[in-house]
Amino acid sequence: MSAGRALRQVVGFLLAGLFVWLIFAQIDYGQLKRTFAATEPAWLGAALLAFVLDYACRIERWRQLLAPDNPRLRWSQCAGPLLASFAANNVLPFRAGDLIRAFAFNARLGLTSGVVIATLFVERLLDLLTLLLLLGVALTVFGIGFSRFSGAGSATVIGGVLIMLVLLFPDLFAPIVIAAGKWVERVAPKPGRKILQEIDKSLGTLRRLARGGTMLKLIAWSLLVWLAEGCVFWCAAAAVPALDNALAAWLALPVATLATLIPSTPGYVGTFDYFTIRAMAALGNSPLAATAYALLVHALLWLPATMLGGLYLLLHPARRQTH
Repeated sequence: MSAGRALRQVVGFLLAGLFVWLIFAQIDYGQLKRTFAATEPAWLGAALLAFVLDYACRIERWRQLLAPDNPRLRWSQCAGPLLASFAANNVLPFRAGDLIRAFAFNARLGLTSGVVIATLFVERLLDLLTLLLLLGVALTVFGIGFSRFSGAGSATVIGGVLIMLVLLFPDLFAPIVIAAGKWVERVAPKPGRKILQEIDKSLGTLRRLARGGTMLKLIAWSLLVWLAEGCVFWCAAAAVPALDNALAAWLALPVATLATLIPSTPGYVGTFDYFTIRAMAALGNSPLAATAYALLVHALLWLPATMLGGLYLLLHPARRQTH
């Protein structure tokens, strides 16, 4: 483990501990328990259905990301590796699930690790782009100033524009990436050559995805992904009668998810919950009801993905493959 990664993990645990303390420092645990007891099962069931739709769309989006390099790839072949990666990220540090998806299932997918890594990169950019869009819409609809949650509105807009440029015009940034790979090759020739090969494969994948209307379709799938996850947030809010404004869930979605970029523990304990509470309280919900909601929606997002992905890993153990 490098010193940098170790430091990031230590900082993540310290921040998580701080956020957990901030959440529970003044909470009436008896009242919190009664709030949980009053949750409505029908809305919890609706949230789980929305979760299934969310991940079905995520799997299809990833299949379409991989399709230019393996057109015969089926949805069912992509489902297990994607769920396994989410499960591993939920319980292991350093986003180990991304490494598992990149290197452990290549033969099953019929693809090289460079191609899979490129799709993970595009997946992250699509998620970030969509969340920035949803944050802008939510802040506008609810009449909240950008500075309360996202620093400056201009930074959100600039970030979205830059992501669009990378996705639609990858050749604009190719010289910078190639130059970085060549610098690594000069410092460490053998791994540098391997890195340059992977960069070449990754850029090829990005170029194929940027052709025609493929990237626009992927952006549309990303909207479906996050609207489905937004329904998880909203249905969970509707399940908590103590909340005065369940629609605040549509603000909590981008705020809490973007907050997971902050160093934290596996599963984003504390970080996700604290910013969910902040978003819900900003639109008139009581801190106690917002806390119960944050814990509930976190469990709804964490537990099913971890169980399903963990089951797939038990049945199909991950092995490093060089295909």
